[in-house]
Amino acid sequence: MSEARKKKQPLADQMYEVLLDQFMTGKRAPGSPLNIGALSRELDVSQTPLREALARLEHTGLVVREALKGYRVAPMFTDREIGKLMDARLVLEPALAYETCRRTTPEFLEELLDAVEELDRSVGLADTEPSSFRSYWAADDRFHGLIAQQCDNPFLETAYRSLNGQVQRFRLFSRLHNTGAEHAAREHRAIYEALVEGNPEIASIRMREHLQNANRRRKQPPVVAAG
Repeated sequence: MSEARKKKQPLADQMYEVLLDQFMTGKRAPGSPLNIGALSRELDVSQTPLREALARLEHTGLVVREALKGYRVAPMFTDREIGKLMDARLVLEPALAYETCRRTTPEFLEELLDAVEELDRSVGLADTEPSSFRSYWAADDRFHGLIAQQCDNPFLETAYRSLNGQVQRFRLFSRLHNTGAEHAAREHRAIYEALVEGNPEIASIRMREHLQNANRRRKQPPVVAAG
């Protein structure tokens, strides 16, 4: 982040970005404590913006708060938890794709294409460079979130939002350095193309295939950066 941009951002936003970067680079491991006093001294800021940043991160599912213990980085999922999470996504997200395909607008498709193109741009270094991984992660989240918002079913959208914090946690901690970004980008584009064509059945099938492939990819050995 540039110094000019930092000066324009509220401190709470800056601390959110700093902590998120530390999670993505592995500086703060899953399950590690986040002591507000220690963070305040380390980052040379008051505790108020840190509390705001941690509350936002808690909402994403990347940070958890325990009574009498404070905050910590969310722990890694167990294999069983990941399986259950993917089962829930397989129930929900193909239905979202189906319903959204019946309600597309030019504005929605334009926004979705922006997310697809951002995924394409971040593919090359998503598994080895933190900034590219972050762009990939944000575009992936945006793509799925846009589909949920467009479905025009408040119950389905609420179900997605309640699940999304754990999905973000899965994206960050389970796929760090193992995104399979090139394959995933093609799958996102295929979903987008089905939505453009206005074929709900194909959109639903492609979403299901994407999630099944993502589940297979997360079991593969991580990519090791050269050098």
